[in-house]
Amino acid sequence: MMDNIDKKILNLLQQDASLPIAEVAKRVGLSVTPCWRRVQRLDESGVIKRRVALLDPQKIGAHISVFVSVRTNEHNAAWLDGFAESVAAMPEVVEFYRMSGEIDYLLRVVVPDIEHYDAFYKRLISSVKLTDVSSSFAMEQIKFTTMLPISTGTGK
Repeated sequence: MMDNIDKKILNLLQQDASLPIAEVAKRVGLSVTPCWRRVQRLDESGVIKRRVALLDPQKIGAHISVFVSVRTNEHNAAWLDGFAESVAAMPEVVEFYRMSGEIDYLLRVVVPDIEHYDAFYKRLISSVKLTDVSSSFAMEQIKFTTMLPISTGTGK
């Protein structure tokens, strides 16, 4: 069970996971040791899955986002296991969802250029039997965040 202090800690860590524990403690109104214990508990319970560095895609040459819609006529566990295994081995895929509606799966793929996307596409369509693959290239990223909304009960 999380209280408002846990939620405040999580909001702070989502903004900057490199904050020193002393700074987190100060901002949530705790001393260092109780704050550290709360963070440890949130880590151990799996609420905090991992701490990562977010990179600037422009600076590492990975600035093209492609949303790939996949449809298939195969709807069985063996096919899905094979597809998921293939996609997991493709580092260009940064998000992968099973969908409801007309699209069966949605992938977000990040590549440096069209040639790299074409090579990815060829690997994808040769990995498993697919009915339809449709690609939409993002023209502009208007909002991007990794922060999940956590209400602290303060209306903010």
